[in-house]
Amino acid sequence: MTSFSPAPGTSPVQGLHHLTVMASDPQRNVDFYTQVLGQRLVKVTVNFDDPGTYHFYYGDRTGQPGTIMTHFPWPGARRGVRGNGEVVALAYSVPAASHAYWQDRLAGHGLNPTASTRFGQPVLTFEDPDGTWIELAFDDGVPVQPWPASPVPADHELRGFHSVTAWVRDTDAVRQLLVGQLGFTEVGSEPDPEGTRTRFRGSGDGVGLFVDVVERPGQPRGTFGAGSVHHVALRTRDDAEQEAYMASLSEAGYRPTTVQDRQYFHSIYFREPNGVLFEIATDAPGFPDDEAVEELGRHLKLPAWFEPQRAQIEAHVPRILNREYGVTIGGRDLNSQTAPAEPEADGQGVQVLTAGRPLADARVAMVLLHGRGGTAADILSLEREFNLSAFTYLAPQADGNTWYPQSFLAPLAQNQPHLDRALATIDAVMGELAAQGIPASRVVLGGFSQGACLALEYASRTSERLGGVVAFSGGLITLDQTGDLSGTPVFMGVDPRDGHIPLSRFEETAATLRARGADVDARVIPGLGHTINADELNAARAVMQGIAGAMG
Repeated sequence: MTSFSPAPGTSPVQGLHHLTVMASDPQRNVDFYTQVLGQRLVKVTVNFDDPGTYHFYYGDRTGQPGTIMTHFPWPGARRGVRGNGEVVALAYSVPAASHAYWQDRLAGHGLNPTASTRFGQPVLTFEDPDGTWIELAFDDGVPVQPWPASPVPADHELRGFHSVTAWVRDTDAVRQLLVGQLGFTEVGSEPDPEGTRTRFRGSGDGVGLFVDVVERPGQPRGTFGAGSVHHVALRTRDDAEQEAYMASLSEAGYRPTTVQDRQYFHSIYFREPNGVLFEIATDAPGFPDDEAVEELGRHLKLPAWFEPQRAQIEAHVPRILNREYGVTIGGRDLNSQTAPAEPEADGQGVQVLTAGRPLADARVAMVLLHGRGGTAADILSLEREFNLSAFTYLAPQADGNTWYPQSFLAPLAQNQPHLDRALATIDAVMGELAAQGIPASRVVLGGFSQGACLALEYASRTSERLGGVVAFSGGLITLDQTGDLSGTPVFMGVDPRDGHIPLSRFEETAATLRARGADVDARVIPGLGHTINADELNAARAVMQGIAGAMG
């Protein structure tokens, strides 16, 4: 049986903090959560990884942890497909006596909820405008701070979160995390139309206590898009406990990110083996930190580091109406926008796989190059590790799973014409991105091993300034290029004993790029092996955030 042995400085996790979902139309999203569900729009800000995109927070009067539903609306985004490896539903707690009220209210808005019973409690399930499953669990949960301007009478208002439901291949992997690492208690299991549902309870006594997991072995993974849950956040009491959890999760192999400042809380992110993305978020400082409680949701709020770009950001984000106050926010008219078609290949017959933000809605991109014997699908899986929703990711597939036949240190002629073809493939992908409105300056080119060598070589030769270069275990193929690389951020990492990338060549590469003006972060990492570790992923993420944050 899985048991909890608290790591030093930690206590059992209380429960849910917030849920973050991708949406499409921003006005439709605001209207549904405020006018249909009666939630308060407690904060209008931007995606800190992509300040041209809104981030909406809905909850009770002050946005207490355990009440907050958040959305990134990407206009025109394709709808996601539910599947394993993700949270598929959020349940709100509702007074038991409000069952008939909510049935009538939902029907009046054209929604047709499905009734069921779960662990002895009545549940209504329906879809929001983007297809996210929203559920009402009638359980007389703990009251939250009422929102007097809600269109829902106080006696029937939602009482914060009840639970989330995740679909997974293997429940035990989630059990090891929730019970073994985070101190949840296993409540029990029952049959579900999709498999076996197991419930886990946090240690708190307020709202948002439950994580349900439905085991669906052999079923396909979800496809991220509008209506998909990006991550579920769990509560931690303060920064010190979050740091302790980061250390214990790292030791257990979950590879959490470094702490991310989200202005209203601090966050770390990690995935469990099924692929569900979790966050651990602090309760403080909270949403009234930068505006009075009475003003929450009335204005577009930006962190200090984006304030110099306020005029540009306000002009770019779509115009929305907050009907709670009758105020308009943002300046761009969505009706005047047209989205380009999304390509599936680079025009030369080379397969290009994509992930992340739909290309038609993206302004920044990462092109990933796999190593010898690897595949585009392998390298594209890094998208889930980077966890940066602003980016579209493209990964071309090399013929025969190799870009060129010999070592990158072999005489150049021995790798021709394959090397030139590989460089031309990247050039074609870059051309497609430029045609879709994403110039080279907004593209990070990355790769592993042979792909890292190819990425560095392309960056060395191209006449276009790239937004950044990430080379996991790689070096330059040629050292005689002379173009100006002033200001180009480059991250490189290698094990000093790597049998494929000699340390001397790695150091020569870094020196050559610096001499040409590149801003090089070159790290020699003992014990790395020929692989990628969490520190390298964080360094690559910093390069990516640099160009996303500069967009405004």
